Amino acid sequence: MLAIISAILFFVAFLINAAEISTNDAFSSTNVMLLGLTALALHLAGIGTGWSARGSRRR
Repeated sequence: MLAIISAILFFVAFLINAAEISTNDAFSSTNVMLLGLTALALHLAGIGTGWSARGSRRR
């Protein structure tokens, strides 16, 4: 789920940068890209995947 969110944020950052849309400082393309990188890092760390280490073992 976080990987999809990061892909959407990267696409929004690309559109802001490519269309040269003037936004305020909070929604600049760099900040949106950094939010995408944060979501991608959380996804790679295993947060938000829905799997837990305790529930995956069966006896």
